[in-house]
Amino acid sequence: MTYEVSLVQRIDVSDVVHVAVDAGKKILEIYHDEPDQWNVVQKHDQSPLTRADQEANRIICDALEKLGPHIPVISEENKQLDYNVRKKYQCCWCVDPLDGTKEFLRKNGQFTVNIALIHENKVVMGVVHTPCQGRTHWATLHQGAFVQEKDGTVAPIHCAPFHLSDHGLVLVGSNSHGSAETEEYVSQFAEPKFTALGSSLKLMLVAEGKAHIYPRMAPTCEWDTAASQIIVEEAGGRVVQAGLCDSKGNPLESWRDALSKEEPLTYNKENLLNPFFVVYGARQ
Repeated sequence: MTYEVSLVQRIDVSDVVHVAVDAGKKILEIYHDEPDQWNVVQKHDQSPLTRADQEANRIICDALEKLGPHIPVISEENKQLDYNVRKKYQCCWCVDPLDGTKEFLRKNGQFTVNIALIHENKVVMGVVHTPCQGRTHWATLHQGAFVQEKDGTVAPIHCAPFHLSDHGLVLVGSNSHGSAETEEYVSQFAEPKFTALGSSLKLMLVAEGKAHIYPRMAPTCEWDTAASQIIVEEAGGRVVQAGLCDSKGNPLESWRDALSKEEPLTYNKENLLNPFFVVYGARQ
């Protein structure tokens, strides 16, 4: 015998913004310490982990547990539960407490705090805070995308309209990850302009209309894109799958074939690795 329980809770995006900003303050505090205080170690996948990642993760997980005690958290810095447990989630948080740890170590300021709310494999709320800029982007499903500047002013943001055949499109890419597939993709455009950035700032550039396309033909995980995806989508853009890959970035299917299906990224999958993807602004 069973008894069905239905829980309803309203999550205010402003509360999530406060969580991200608080985590960002702790990250900046550590960022301005001497590097020998960062406690840098290598994770099993050889990516770096710092004290800032761990402290920000603690702040975020503690705050989200208070905000929604029945909503589980999937974070890059937490041990991942078995999919047999996760697949039963109706809602969950998807968190990258410090997206762009390599940029943190380079001291270029290009790192973010990413917090997303997932409902049935789709992102419905996202916050991306950039500590060094004091800027915060956010979006909620069907309610638009916004940016708050360091001085507190808030404004809606919109992707730039374009046609794929346009000359001089602005493409944005990674500081840390390039690939032959990316070069192949970029080669189809006429006289494109290229900008390199770290972390989720690449997607924010598209969401603000400062870039038209971001092709990512290299491995990422769900927490790298979830918060940014809803911001891009609510600003009028799309984040489209471009073919499965393995953890080393080797393609497992044709990016051209996958891209033609126009399928968005989805979340809380059995494998938390994203496929390749392309972020479009307001493609006409």
